[in-house]
Amino acid sequence: MTTESKTKVKELTIRGVIIGGIITLIFTAANVYLGLKVGLTFATSIPAAVISMAILRYFKDHTVQENNIVQTIASAAGTLSAIIFVLPGLIMVGWWSGFPYWTTAALCALGGILGVTYSIPLRRALVTGSNLAFPEGVAAAEVLKVGDTHEGAADNRRGLHVIIWGAISSAFFSLLTNLKIALSSVTTAFKVGAGGTMVGTSLSLALIGIGHLVGLGVGIAMVTGMLISYGVLLPYFSSGQLDTGDFAEGVQGIFASDVRFVGAGTIAIAAIWTFLKIIAPIIRGMRESLAASRRRKAGVEVPAQERDLSLGWVVGITLALMIPIGVLLWLFLKGTPLEHHTGGLIFLSILFILALGLAVASVCGYMAGLIGSSNSPVSGVGILVAILTALVIKAVVPTGGDTKTLVAYTLFTAAIVFGIATISNDNLQDLKTGQLVKSTPWKQQVALIIGVIFGSLVIPPVLHLMNNAFGFQGAPGAGKNALAAPQASLISELTKGVFGGDIDWSRLGLGALIGVAIILIDEILRHTTSRYALPPIAVGMGMYLPITLTILIPIGATCGVVYNRWAKTRKNPETASRMGTLLATGLIVGESLWGVIYAAIVGTTGNEEPLAIVPDSWSGVSSLVGIVIFVALAAWGYRYSKQQAEA
Repeated sequence: MTTESKTKVKELTIRGVIIGGIITLIFTAANVYLGLKVGLTFATSIPAAVISMAILRYFKDHTVQENNIVQTIASAAGTLSAIIFVLPGLIMVGWWSGFPYWTTAALCALGGILGVTYSIPLRRALVTGSNLAFPEGVAAAEVLKVGDTHEGAADNRRGLHVIIWGAISSAFFSLLTNLKIALSSVTTAFKVGAGGTMVGTSLSLALIGIGHLVGLGVGIAMVTGMLISYGVLLPYFSSGQLDTGDFAEGVQGIFASDVRFVGAGTIAIAAIWTFLKIIAPIIRGMRESLAASRRRKAGVEVPAQERDLSLGWVVGITLALMIPIGVLLWLFLKGTPLEHHTGGLIFLSILFILALGLAVASVCGYMAGLIGSSNSPVSGVGILVAILTALVIKAVVPTGGDTKTLVAYTLFTAAIVFGIATISNDNLQDLKTGQLVKSTPWKQQVALIIGVIFGSLVIPPVLHLMNNAFGFQGAPGAGKNALAAPQASLISELTKGVFGGDIDWSRLGLGALIGVAIILIDEILRHTTSRYALPPIAVGMGMYLPITLTILIPIGATCGVVYNRWAKTRKNPETASRMGTLLATGLIVGESLWGVIYAAIVGTTGNEEPLAIVPDSWSGVSSLVGIVIFVALAAWGYRYSKQQAEA
């Protein structure tokens, strides 16, 4: 063994944990506020990586692995803020009047830590043992590697220039959209027979970058889903329903109330099928982890990059967490009309969390690998989790006359599972970053748990502040300025619908049938050709996500294919191809960083559009300006990348 291999690399350090914790406090608070205010959150890993590099570069002994730990902590905490898609429902149904600090913090922490433990055996199955893109994980790794001051080679300097150009471009364009000089999306609705549909796109350079990284296969699958939703389902469901009111709003409303649930049904079937297909790799990953642990105990040297937290620790932590979860559920039911069902309900809920947790973690991790954490439809998973939780509880507990308690208990239980979903949706991106920068997995997994704990401590007071200042629409006593919290509102209404018996199952059922058909087509393609496939989950995501998000990803994928074909003709094709990857990374970085800044401006001013200087009446001009500038920036970005590749 060489001296270099024996050198201890700084990785999980006290200063890294402190820096990650400070970034966590800021980013998590901003994400909770922005998510409740406008229904959107921003990815935190890449901004955290940039800030970490800016701070740690002043320490001579810093390492790229230590920077990775900082972004891992901040990323886990920022992602956990998506719990706001469920928890406000307890206010909306009138069960809570505020967010009890320790109960809310414990719920977030327990669900989040389970998300980490369920992600650990998935690392070998989905990260190191698959060809999933994990675009944001790759982007974060490129940022860390190019920004590493210890390796300032000429290629890295040129690559840094490409990232900076991409970041400035996307941040500048985002600023223009916030000023309303350029519109952030362009859509139009039109008639199709007796119904209608929509076409349009968001103008997001970050989505071009995501598309470049995920590839054309996923892009084609998402276009297929989009065509099913907007070309077939939306005209059909809207037929004869658009005679009055605003036509575009009517079409959008039918997409939200009907078509989107068909997409959720497709995602559900595709998720089950995907989980069944990856069970074997998961088991293989567990065996490899056990074998690595045995080799280490026997004194055999195992590469640092293969050292996960031992499976014994993972299983032990997972099972041990069922005790505080049981206590939380007991306290929730204490003194309610369902108290006499406490034992059975808690036993059932714990089994449900244990069984569903791995499936949810696997599916969310797989979706994140396909198109990235930011664009993964976690809210769709939240809908399915809430419905499934309600069905299980309804099957064993008679509704009687206390639907309110059943709905509240369902939301509380579903929130724990949703915590697993949100964390696993992000953790595997972080572990992909770690793989690419040669981090030690077990140290990164510890950092993920630390990040979850940090996030859990800051989420309750921000939620409490937002509830006191604004309240939530639909909640008792909500005022005219109440926050919409759209995902929480939808999940609450669906849960009520399950217990009230008025949920429309036909939409989910139709989606399930479409999912079965897509699975059959995908299997036929995979067994008859080696080049073509139609990933069912990607099709489901194309059906579920708004067209403005969907359409840019395949456009970005096409740009990536064209660029990479050019790169193959160069003298150094690997360097040329990497410049394209770095451009895509920069596009994601700039928009993410500006998202953090803009969230701070929104939070400080209390205004949803604090920078708008152009009136809405100029939307036609703003649309044209936006399209022209967007296309020009994207085209010049690829041209600049080619120049740097040949420099």
